[in-house]
Amino acid sequence: MGMVFGFGKGRMTRRKMRAHALRRPSRALAVGLFAAVAIFAAQPAQAGYASFVMDAHSGEVLYARNADTRNFPASLTKIMTLFMVFEALETGRLKLDQALPVSRRAAGQAPSKLGLKVGQTITVRNAIGALSVKSANDVATVVAEAIGGTEIKFAQMMTRRAREIGMRRTTFKNASGLPNRGQLSTARDMAVLGKEMLVRFPNQYEHFSDLTFEYGKRTYSNHNKLLKTYAGMDGIKTGYIRASGFNLVASAERDGVRLIGVVFGGKTGQSRDTHMASLLNRSWGRTQSNSTFAAVPVPKPATPGQAPATAAPRLALASVPTIVNTPGSVSGRSGGLLDWGVQVGAFKGYSRAHLAAGQVSQRLRGLPATATIEILPLETRGTTLFRARIVGMEQDIARNICGQLRNAGSACAMVTPNGNIQLAQASR
Repeated sequence: MGMVFGFGKGRMTRRKMRAHALRRPSRALAVGLFAAVAIFAAQPAQAGYASFVMDAHSGEVLYARNADTRNFPASLTKIMTLFMVFEALETGRLKLDQALPVSRRAAGQAPSKLGLKVGQTITVRNAIGALSVKSANDVATVVAEAIGGTEIKFAQMMTRRAREIGMRRTTFKNASGLPNRGQLSTARDMAVLGKEMLVRFPNQYEHFSDLTFEYGKRTYSNHNKLLKTYAGMDGIKTGYIRASGFNLVASAERDGVRLIGVVFGGKTGQSRDTHMASLLNRSWGRTQSNSTFAAVPVPKPATPGQAPATAAPRLALASVPTIVNTPGSVSGRSGGLLDWGVQVGAFKGYSRAHLAAGQVSQRLRGLPATATIEILPLETRGTTLFRARIVGMEQDIARNICGQLRNAGSACAMVTPNGNIQLAQASR
């Protein structure tokens, strides 16, 4: 029998003491491992902070902090995924009404997602809405496999394309932004991507301003709350995983100036939004540019069997210059021969108004060299509308232009020298 140490209930045999001693290192090791795991798990929550604001037209950097530090982009990744989708649509590789199959890998992605089932399909049109508004991870994998064959290959394609457009410190490992140690980007690179999206795809960019997306019997709301609360905000995307914190790429336009802001590492969605608003507010007065992005895309690349395009698809700036007036400045016109114009519509966003005017100016016949695009704000029922006008022409030319537009089924009204609207009759 082994020796006994201690008294009463506290006594312990040598054998038990040895066993107890042997268990201590295990317990210590377990405690150590638990602490290490806890520390490792806590580390991703310490997301790196970075911010960046630029003038979208000139590229002038208005604010930068840790702008080139690599961080986890989270769902900001989907901006690049959509960029690849828009290019695939442009080249004819995808069609808007094309049904894309849902694989087991896609259906198994972690939320946020639509909850697609294996064997289902989703159209490219709905996929765009699901990515831009809902930020659906399952849909990201669906489009990745449709374009790249596998999500891994698609991520490699994303990385190559990102480097081509100037995102020098970005690497993608998946299409969604779900956690991956190798999926890294910077605030500056994300601003570059935001600008490239505006330049390359001004029409498709409108998806980022959609407040809701309907699919099946459900309606999903956009995660970018600044679309409702910040004047001039019209895109682009939020992102969050624990390792990244709350991220945001935002674009807003006021009085012809467009800013692109990026924030990485917000502690909450609300504090991130407040910080973004503060950064933008500080930046408006620092830029003197007249950023418009009022343009129309050049002809799309040729589809197979047609002659190839002579240049890479870029944004063709409207040939007419831009002026932005306040309501009081219109009455200052001289009333001369060239002070007539046409109004082609009123829009909720400056960009949409300018884009519409630019598109019209590109297809009109007989537009004089003196013509300019004018975007004029109008407050009505608590909402700001932007009137898209082409001014700087004689009365007969304005009437002829309205005739062209009306014959083509488009709305048009003549603008008199004092800035008022006059119903137009087509010239005979």
